[in-house]
Amino acid sequence: MPDNSPETGEHRWYHLDVHPWVFFTSGGIIILFVALTLIFQRNVDDFFSTVQSGIGTYAGWFFVWTMNIILVYVISLLLGRFGGIRLGGAEAVPEFTTLGWFSMLFSAGMGIGLLFYGVAEPMFHFIASPLVEPGTPEAARVAMDITFLHWGLHPWAIYAIVGLSLAFFSFNKGLPLSIRSVFYPLLGERIYGPIGNIIDIMATVATLFGVATSLGLGVQQVNAGLNHLFGIPQSTLVQVILIACITLIATWSVVRGISAGIKLLSQINVFCAAALMIFVLMLGPTLFIMKALLENIGFYLQNLPQLATWNETYEATDWQQGWTVFYWGWWISWSPFVGMFIARVSYGRTIAEFIKGVLLVPTLITFIWITVFGNSAINIEMFGAGGIAKAVQENIPVSLFKLLENFPLGSVTSMVAVIVVITFFVTSSDSGSLVIDIITAGGNPDPPIIQRLFWAVLEGVVAAVLLLGGGLVALQTAAVTTGLPFSVVLLGMCFALHKGLAEYKEGQSFEFSTEDAKTGEFRTRPSSRLPTYGRRRFW
Repeated sequence: MPDNSPETGEHRWYHLDVHPWVFFTSGGIIILFVALTLIFQRNVDDFFSTVQSGIGTYAGWFFVWTMNIILVYVISLLLGRFGGIRLGGAEAVPEFTTLGWFSMLFSAGMGIGLLFYGVAEPMFHFIASPLVEPGTPEAARVAMDITFLHWGLHPWAIYAIVGLSLAFFSFNKGLPLSIRSVFYPLLGERIYGPIGNIIDIMATVATLFGVATSLGLGVQQVNAGLNHLFGIPQSTLVQVILIACITLIATWSVVRGISAGIKLLSQINVFCAAALMIFVLMLGPTLFIMKALLENIGFYLQNLPQLATWNETYEATDWQQGWTVFYWGWWISWSPFVGMFIARVSYGRTIAEFIKGVLLVPTLITFIWITVFGNSAINIEMFGAGGIAKAVQENIPVSLFKLLENFPLGSVTSMVAVIVVITFFVTSSDSGSLVIDIITAGGNPDPPIIQRLFWAVLEGVVAAVLLLGGGLVALQTAAVTTGLPFSVVLLGMCFALHKGLAEYKEGQSFEFSTEDAKTGEFRTRPSSRLPTYGRRRFW
């Protein structure tokens, strides 16, 4: 029987701590999708292609508007009057070291995708540029511009707004750590009813499909690496087996918890990824890369307004459907997962520190990664032996390994790359299942492990089904389709956060103490007028 005792304040269904409407509805929607995809496997490929094309044609402009509005708002928060507010209150102390914090941010936010597209995307745009003549020096510059657009400030702004909103309303306002909590300033007590349930269900479904997309991409790359190293065939069957095996590893991380599991693996894969990047930088065209980094960033900043608002209006082409629209949908569908995970590990940071850490630092690291790998591939294609462009056209997942062939110890570095992809796979699965579990448990930040295992397994199942149902097109369609409705939620989130911050700011007193005089800084302390909403469960 469920335990609804007022003493515990918990609602347990057969030893589960779940919000019944959110948990069972979300799970039912996802399982229904899995069943229908398997039943109609022969027809789903065309269906996914049609859906992706339709969304790109009729809603691509809305994705572009959403991403730009949120980036502008996040920058205004960094430069505005709310920067000194500390998540958790004036005396809150960060739970994790800065290095551990950055490791978890980067692993959760970009991991598998950067490994999959770090070489492939710049090379693909270089040989098939939508804006200039392919294969030229100008095409190389534009290729890096477009890649920086897709991996730069825009996605991290999405993560920042979700993470900041969740952290603020949970740590400072006393609400459960759930997406619906952000909308209290707009909905009031209605967040505890059907509207709040719908918001959390949308967040759960978007998160699961966003994570499943990354897992599908990651296992394709693992398969490509094993094929490159050991001749293991690249096939959907092999990839499904790999998903099963790696998901088992993820269960170990789940059981270990955040500090011993996710944090440890995050630091390991960030260290291995950094070692791989330094290896390519030192043994590759170092001077070319160093010059390109400065030039890439400069061109990106100069051309950002034009690139960020380009909609193919006058070209009448559909290039954006498979690239920019896919990326914007992917980042948006990932945002509940990454945002909640960032919120969970960012207690004690000020808003200014949070935005610098989530928006600026990861963006710079991403730019360095893309320049090292992308420009190394372009250099080989323009001035060296070539061959990478052809490999990208034939098989995108193998692009990283084709690049490493051009360096000493190619087999060793390729094996390291496979290990890095696997560890990023595990941290993505573990972090995603933790976040989904928190949402479906009504905002409980530490739900039972058995529930997290359920979501980790379901993520792997969905990734496998998407591969069976259409491969890369199915993965892209899943991200875009779930990202579209959640983009509306994100725009509402900006308004709700601004209203909540303004209310909080009005309820603060600013005092200057002897201790503060040592640093010359003002420190905010809550006054008796400080509004809080109270920590109430959603049932």
